[in-house]
Amino acid sequence: MTNRARVFGAVGALALLAACGESATSGTAPVSSTVSASTVSASTVSASTVTAASTSSTVVASIVNVWTAPPVDLTKLPLGDTHVSTSAPSVGGLYACSAGNPNGGGAFVAGPWIDEAAGTWDATGKVAVQGSVEWPMAKYSETVEGDQRVIASSGLPVGHVTGTFPIAATDPAFAYDRNPNSISEHDITVTLPVLPKAAATPSCLPMGAVGIMRNGVVVFAPLDQRNRDAVAYETQDDCHGHPQQIGVYHYHDVPSCILNASEGPSTVVGFAIDGFPIVVERDASGELPTNADLDECHGRTSPILLDGAVVEIYHYSATHEFPYFIGCLRGTSVL
Repeated sequence: MTNRARVFGAVGALALLAACGESATSGTAPVSSTVSASTVSASTVSASTVTAASTSSTVVASIVNVWTAPPVDLTKLPLGDTHVSTSAPSVGGLYACSAGNPNGGGAFVAGPWIDEAAGTWDATGKVAVQGSVEWPMAKYSETVEGDQRVIASSGLPVGHVTGTFPIAATDPAFAYDRNPNSISEHDITVTLPVLPKAAATPSCLPMGAVGIMRNGVVVFAPLDQRNRDAVAYETQDDCHGHPQQIGVYHYHDVPSCILNASEGPSTVVGFAIDGFPIVVERDASGELPTNADLDECHGRTSPILLDGAVVEIYHYSATHEFPYFIGCLRGTSVL
């Protein structure tokens, strides 16, 4: 049976957004047919048009990004484990609300792409969960209504495939992470401020959902239940996604399938739970920023293309290095 629980919008629904674990759940049966975005009105934005609208508009020519540090080495990315704090935010770190559960689920052994002694990991050598499952029922809509941005999703990726979950015993990923959960459909609704305001002080990130991508997929904080670097340790599919206990398919970073499709200087790919945009930014060479370019919440204030216009606003920025897209909440959570 399809789980139609509302993931955002009610306090009781926050239980659906717990960090990754190992309890199996029954999910929606995948269907092999072409994925397409649902038809939306002129006042809404569909996932299938977001990237094209953001990169083809001539207004992006006015956005020029210059980074202060060279690109990171994808074969020696810093593990985020030692950069997690429950007391204060820091540049390149993650300010967590919880100390984590040392007996929590997730990967039960470090993969060979992780060098725990050196505190690094190789993103180019990490195994991905096998499979190419399409979800034709996937839906995403985004409507600006006055000072509110209303987002609705089925919790499934529009325009992207997933791996096969539960992870099969024959899948090489099974040797490191035996995620037994199935992907299921969830009604997701969230209302965010169009012009979010920075809080007096940054706040910590909860375990679980901290935003939603414009392909309809929820994005979790980049931590597993043990407060380890989830992007490094947990095995995900080719689009960096996987399901948690009740079948909520989610990311822990801005995944490669979205990064690779975001080629311009400014592409808004999602929104955090405080309303601030999550942006893929590139310089003239096509490189992403590094932690050296961003503040303690992994963001900055600069011109971006948002809702068809170039505006100067605070936003979170995608990087290859931990914490990948967000380190704390600059604004006030709507949850």
